[in-house]
Amino acid sequence: MQQKKDAPLRSDAQRNRERILEVALAELTRSSDTPLSAIAKKAGVGQGTFYRNFPNREALVLEVYRYEVQQLADTAAQLLETRTPDRALRDWMDRLAQYAMAKAGLAEALRASTVTRGTLTKLGHGAVSAAVSLLLDANERAGTIRPGVTPDDFVLAIAGLWQMDAHGDWQPRAARLLDLVMDGLRVGAPGPRPPASGPASIDAD
Repeated sequence: MQQKKDAPLRSDAQRNRERILEVALAELTRSSDTPLSAIAKKAGVGQGTFYRNFPNREALVLEVYRYEVQQLADTAAQLLETRTPDRALRDWMDRLAQYAMAKAGLAEALRASTVTRGTLTKLGHGAVSAAVSLLLDANERAGTIRPGVTPDDFVLAIAGLWQMDAHGDWQPRAARLLDLVMDGLRVGAPGPRPPASGPASIDAD
C-alpha cells in the first residue's frame, strides 16, 4: 500500500526536476547570473524543492549541461524509429545545431562554475559519440552515405557550428553548413542493397 502511495510522488518529483532544468537552460542561456530564486519561481517550484534537487549554482549548471547532452543523444534513436536513416541523420544534425547554440549560451555560466573542463568533456563526449555512431552505422547499412565515415570525421566536418554567433542569425547559416555536410556524406554512397533473393528455382526440362 505504501508503494502505491509513494509512486505518484516520485513521478511528481521527476517532473519538477525536469521543469527546473528546462527553465534553467533557457534562463542561464540568456543570462549566466540569473538568480536561482528566479529560476525556481519560473519553474513553479518552492525553494525547498529547488534546493533538494540542486543545492548550489554549480550543481544546477552541471546538471543542465548533462541533461541537454543526454536529450541530444537520446534523440538519435528516436529519430531512427520514425524516419529513414538519412532523414534521421539530417534532422539530428539540426538538433545538434540547437545544442551547439545552447552550449554557447551556457559558456559563461560554465566558466563561472568551478567544474573542470575534463569533467564537462567526459559528460558530453561519450553520449554524443554513441549517438553519432548509431546514426552513421544505420546510414552505412542502408547505403545512404559513403562507407567508412567515423564519428571523428563527422565531428570535424560540422566543427563550423561552434564558430557561429549564438546571439545572431545562426539558423540559415547552420542549415547551409549542415546541408553541405550531408551532401558530402552522400558522395560515394553505394545506394540501397537489393533485397535478398529466395532459393533459385529449377526449370523443368
